[in-house]
This record gives sequence, C-alpha cells and structure tokens, in this order.
Amino acid sequence: MDSRPVVLREVAFDQRVNEQVPLDLVLRDEEGRPVSLGRYFGKKPIVLALVYYRCRNLCPVVLEGLVRSLRAITFDVGKQFDVVVVSFDSRDLPGVAAAEKTKAVQQYGRPGTAEGWHFLTGEETIIQRLTRSVGFRATYDIAMDQYRHATGIVVLTPQGKLYRYLYGIEYSSRDLRLSLIEASGNRVGTPLDQVLLFCYSYDPTTGKYTVLVMNVIRLAGLMTVGALGAFIAAMWRRDRHESSGHDPRV
Repeated sequence: MDSRPVVLREVAFDQRVNEQVPLDLVLRDEEGRPVSLGRYFGKKPIVLALVYYRCRNLCPVVLEGLVRSLRAITFDVGKQFDVVVVSFDSRDLPGVAAAEKTKAVQQYGRPGTAEGWHFLTGEETIIQRLTRSVGFRATYDIAMDQYRHATGIVVLTPQGKLYRYLYGIEYSSRDLRLSLIEASGNRVGTPLDQVLLFCYSYDPTTGKYTVLVMNVIRLAGLMTVGALGAFIAAMWRRDRHESSGHDPRV
C-alpha cells in the first residue's frame, strides 16, 4: 500500500527505467500537423519534458532550467540528441507550442539547432497514454484552473526506452551530459567522459549522479602507480644514457 499523502500520489513522477514509451502515438507538431512520436527516435537520445504551455508557474521554470543546462554542455541539440516537449494539457494548441519553441530556441542561442527542438500537443487519450508510460501524474485544480504536477525531465534511448530521470527545476549539466552519453550507448562523448562514468553512478532515488568513492580511490591508485612507473622508467633511461657515455679509461 502506498503510504504517501494523497497529494503526493496524485502528482507523482515515478521511474519507469528501461520501459518502452509507445512510439505509435500520434501527436501534433508546432504547425498542427499529425506526427508519430516514433518519428523523433531511432538515431539519437531524446530529452523529454512534460509541461503545459498555459502554465505560468513551474513549467516556464522547468524549460528555462533545461535550456540553461543544455547551454552548459558542448553537445548540440539536433546533433547528438533532440529535445521533445509535450504538453499534458489537451487544451494547448499548436500556435502556443510554436511560440514556446521560438522562445526556447532563442534562449538556447546556438544557430542551426532549431530542427532539434520539438514542441508537441495532443488529444487527451493520447497524452494519457504517454504520461502513464513515463510515470508522470498531474491533477487539475478546477477552482484555480491550473495543474498540480511534479517537475523533471527524462532522457530516453534512441530506441525509445526510458533511461534517466532528472528531477526538479534545475538540472546539473554534468548529470545531463552523463545521462545522454549512457543513453546513447557511449556513441557520444570523450575519453574523459568515460573516466567520469567510472567515478559516478546514477542514483534513482535522487535522480542525480553520485561519486563512487571506491572507484575514485582505485583510479587515483592506478594514476599513482602509472606516474611512479613513468618516473622509474625515466630515471632508468637517464642512468643508461649516462652509463653508456662514461669512459672507463678515466
């Protein structure tokens, strides 16, 4: 039995890691054209944000936090990954979605990346299928004419499997970068990122990457041994060089 208060159960964002989102869902893009969710998958990881565009409280903050985090990493939207934003309010229309996309692209500020941003709307039954598959629940307050909802973003694999949940309204650029690298199957990133992944592990209870102390110690030990070995080798080569230049008749 779920012991959480009713309000928390109603606005939960439960992890469904490794589960598949329904790629056959048909939504609407910013131009009002029907698009299959699967259209955005297949080649690159996806950063998914669930908001509603009429929101004037948390949702704009979620999108602003996402853009700030994306600006802090070297990966480019539309190249190493795409961003898909879906409104969970069926009353939101494509025109509003288009305006939100324009604002996000301008805030992101990287030329040639607009094609990697997708702001979608949809019918109620379609939205419910998506939110259920992701583990996202919101409740509508009739008196306030607004939704109560949890906040966060989800990183999915190119195949459409839920991979990492980053909660809140601010997202560590390190956590987002590592999530994208892992979700891509290590097809993006640098050797240094592999070192970071050796030293950090995703904690599903917090939605953050935490330090693996023992791995850091092991890495430090290996680096120390390597440095010591390099020093000994350098000294040995120097001694050999000096010995080979010594005249035994002196």
